[in-house]
Amino acid sequence: MGKLSASILAADLARLGEEVKLVEPYAEVIHVDIMDGHFVPPIALGAVVVRSLRPVTERLLHGHLMVDAPEGYFDELREAGLDRVSFHLEAVPDPGPAIRKARDAGLGVGLTLNLETSLEAATPYLEEIDDLMLMSIRPGWSFQQLNPEVYPRLEAARAQIDVRNPAVDSGRGGTHPRRDRGGRTGPTDRKGSLRCRRRSWWWTTIRTSHDSSR
Repeated sequence: MGKLSASILAADLARLGEEVKLVEPYAEVIHVDIMDGHFVPPIALGAVVVRSLRPVTERLLHGHLMVDAPEGYFDELREAGLDRVSFHLEAVPDPGPAIRKARDAGLGVGLTLNLETSLEAATPYLEEIDDLMLMSIRPGWSFQQLNPEVYPRLEAARAQIDVRNPAVDSGRGGTHPRRDRGGRTGPTDRKGSLRCRRRSWWWTTIRTSHDSSR
């Protein structure tokens, strides 16, 4: 079953706590876009915003890191209260160590792929991550149109994940490992795919077999 993720980049930051409360009845995840001005030209949000949000909501806080050297952000973001982090595969020469560092910091972890990046680049890591985020626009800017080229990529990625874990999004349910905010493991039977839109900023996320949702 899909989960709706609401991005705070579309919110009125002067009233951020109020706006998060408005979407809580509908969204299971609060999406925080973090940009460093290097991987993408804009600079946006960061640990200080995560820290201000944590007392306001019990929803899972998911950070989308559009940054160079994402592993340098993990500890600070976890201390600020982030639950899960997704970083761009294009930002690291080898995602494996960064995935492990995120886990060691107590974070759930996902990979994000730009449209031009082959899905095969993420295949070796599908069993190590909680979600796979497929961009349908260029990262860094709002008010872009969804690129329909993401749809066959979504189908192909879904098929790859289902081969590894046939119970994922099968409608039959199942029990799979999960990690809570403290890094502990426990059962979960919630799996699914997600297509989200906030204003003109589009992305697609697929849950893999390691769902760290609380």
